[in-house]
Parts: sequence; structure tokens; C-alpha cells
Amino acid sequence: MKDAVVLRVQDASQVAEARREVRRVTDAAGFSEAIAGKVAIIVTELATNIIKHATHGGEIIMKAIEIEGVAGVEVISLDKGPGIANVAEAIRDGFSTAGGSGTGLGAISRMSDVFDIHSVPGRGTAILSRVWIKRPKNFDSWLNQGVDVVCVPKPGEDVAGDGWCVRDAPPHIELMVVDGLGHGPFAAEAAIAAMEVFRTTKERLPVELMQAAHLALRSTRGAAMAIARIDCVRREIVFCGVGNIAAAIAAPGMMHRMMSYDGVVGDEAYKIAGRTYSLPHGAVVVMHSDGIGSHWSLDDYPGLLMKHPGEIAGVLYRDYAKPTDDATVMVARPPALQSYQEAGERKSAWLS
Repeated sequence: MKDAVVLRVQDASQVAEARREVRRVTDAAGFSEAIAGKVAIIVTELATNIIKHATHGGEIIMKAIEIEGVAGVEVISLDKGPGIANVAEAIRDGFSTAGGSGTGLGAISRMSDVFDIHSVPGRGTAILSRVWIKRPKNFDSWLNQGVDVVCVPKPGEDVAGDGWCVRDAPPHIELMVVDGLGHGPFAAEAAIAAMEVFRTTKERLPVELMQAAHLALRSTRGAAMAIARIDCVRREIVFCGVGNIAAAIAAPGMMHRMMSYDGVVGDEAYKIAGRTYSLPHGAVVVMHSDGIGSHWSLDDYPGLLMKHPGEIAGVLYRDYAKPTDDATVMVARPPALQSYQEAGERKSAWLS
């Protein structure tokens, strides 16, 4: 997954702009005319819904995605409009609250390989659509269904100074979020250096990865960084953070924030140490840069915890992103594995 493109939608003139951006992304991904046209219809319907229903407009976040070498596009529509009282009814063809044909959400659902919607009356609506150039072999794999990221540059910047990585190594899952100091190209340089360390360092314990990144980032402006290593059998997380990357474990009626130490990776990291946390079944792990405000709780959004991770990331971005910084939200729902034997079987299936 790449940095996201944010399309702000407030009036009808921006629908055409959104279609042009769709063409740019789908051309780069190598989509056929037919599939590119499908994505264009989805984005047009989403933008039109925002204009019809959200008085103050909304945003469409679009990014290229890839799994097993198969390209796709993810589109997330976000607004703070009146919300939808009955989501199931709204998806049914023929239903309309704005005098239209009523086929918009139903059509989006049918054309999407992955579709999800979350809406709270009075608080707004989030809709996620994924379209693949062809169905990935392991379509139901954790990397496709269990993790998603919104990574958006500061308004006015071409690149994000944030970065992230995910590694699936059953029974472990490793997550990393990094925020290069400041924003723009020099912040991106620090983030890229940290991601390279995460991808190439053989020692996989979070503390060892952080120590390697601390050395590698000496020639950059430095970064805040957090690494989580999840054991899906023991249901434990080893977490190591330096700087102001926020991380939390969220489950029904519960949220536990994980602790980072003060400092800057690549400059002065006052303490590099890991802590172990338990991971309840059904929980999600949320990690985000300081471009996202930290005073959130998923309990404020009925039903959101069970939605696709991209929906959760999108809603947190919508409601807590700061306009003065890059913003990154990673959400992961680790699979529940009963044994290391099952983990080995899952890895074999993933590699087959």
C-alpha cells in the first residue's frame, strides 16, 4: 500500500477532478479499461453521495494496494453528514433519501471486491471499497483482510514524512510506524531509512530493530518510531516505542495504551526497551503518528470495532487528523491461532 491521495469533495465540480485522479491511479496500476471504469463509477457515486448528503462536504481517500503481486485500488469515502439510520436498507437497490435513483450504495457494493460501511446518525458515514485487477490467490489472507493503513501527507506536501511496514511471519505479526521529524522530503528521508531497516534487519525483536534504526538514522533528521511484535498464539504483544507514536490495544469496553519512551531515533533515544502486553481475543491494535489526536475511543463509535481495519483507520483520520502535519493510522486485527502447528499451516498456505 502506498501513500494515500486525498480528494476533498464539497461541490459538483470536484466530481470530475476525482474521476481524473482515479484514471491516474488505475493507469499506474495497469488496470484494464473495464476495471478502471468500474473504479471510476465507484468514486463518482461516493463523491455524489457526499455532495447530496453532507452539508460541509467530505473526503475521498484513494491509494494503490498490492498483494501477491496483484494490484488493486482502495477507496474510502468519509463525511460528517447526518449519517444513515438503516444501513442495510440504504444498500438495497431502489432506496433513496435524496430523490435519486437509489442505486448508488447497492451498485458500489456489487462492483467492489471488498465493501464495508459504517454510519452513526449525527456523526457521519465511512464507506470502504477495494477493487483488484484480479482476485488474489489468498484473498482471505490476513494481509488482505486484517490490516490497513491511512497515510496522508500534510496538506500542500507531495510526500508524507510518515511511513509504515507490516510483516506476516506466523505465528508472529510485526508492525511499524515511523514519523520523520517535521514534514516534507527530509522527513520522508528519515522515514524511508527506518523502513529499510525494518525490511532488511535479520534480528526481529523490537528492541534490536529499534537499536538498528537508531544507528541507521544518524545521518537523517531523526524520527519517532514504534514497533509491535504480536504473538498470535500466546496472544501477547512486545512493544518498543521511541518518541510520540501512539499505540493502543482496543477491545469491546476496553482500551489499553502502550507506552513509548521519550527521545528521537537517530539522535537522542534516552531509553530503548520493550514491554509485553496481553492481547484479548477480538482486539485490534491501533498505531498512529502525532498527526492524529490521541483522545479517541472506539467505544464512541458503535459497531466500528468489528469493521474492516480500513474503516477504523479512516474514521480516526476523519475525526482526529491535524491539518498541520502528516497523518498516519495503522489498524491491525491479528488472527486467532490456536497452536504453532496452525501457524505453520497458515504460513504454508500463504506461501503456496
